[in-house]
Amino acid sequence: MPIAPPPPDRASLGLDAVIDLSRSVTVTSFGQVRQSGILGVIHKASEGGDYADTAYAGRRSQAEAAGLLWGAYHFGTGQMPGERQAAFFLSMARPGPRTLLALDLEANENNPSNSMSLEQGEAFVRAVADATGRLPIVYVHPTWANGEPLPNSGLSLGARITSASILARCGLWVADYHDSPEVPLAWEATGWRLWQYAGDESAGRPAYGQTTIVQGVSHCDRNLFNGDASALRRFWGAAT
Repeated sequence: MPIAPPPPDRASLGLDAVIDLSRSVTVTSFGQVRQSGILGVIHKASEGGDYADTAYAGRRSQAEAAGLLWGAYHFGTGQMPGERQAAFFLSMARPGPRTLLALDLEANENNPSNSMSLEQGEAFVRAVADATGRLPIVYVHPTWANGEPLPNSGLSLGARITSASILARCGLWVADYHDSPEVPLAWEATGWRLWQYAGDESAGRPAYGQTTIVQGVSHCDRNLFNGDASALRRFWGAAT
């Protein structure tokens, strides 16, 4: 079975120290996660306007007690306005000044017609920025961000994110399972901040079961940060 290749030289491309999780992942010890060299965890907090990840709150205290940086992400959908989704996300994430905030902007594979639109994503980001004084980072696949059809499903965002969009002012968390990441056109001038190089969240992903170097979790998505540990800590609070 094909697996997502690791970066050819992680030391030269970024810091391999961030994972992302959801309730579908079994966590046995955040202490072991930290001992595996992981510095930051981004956990799903919400989806759409009414779905909360029930594992989020309990794991947050455990992860922070283990010395891990904590982040929250929202899976955007098309069913409710972006502003309403942002309000729900913030009520579930309960971010502190050091909580990384993220919008997951991708195709809703389970219900493609319920995918978040560009306009909804922009409204979400504006609402989060208005409420917190900080921009969230944006998780997106380069093909999706560029408004092009995805190779397998043919789905697309329907419009290209441009450099004039508020989304382009957000830090880029790019999803790309190749040897090096493609930077979407809107972020050409700034590049990526986080790169998800292996997706291991579900059995349908190519890297499922192949990222067990991280102890204390059943599986996880793996991300590089574009900088060193000091820069990661600074970025976590600013997210730009």
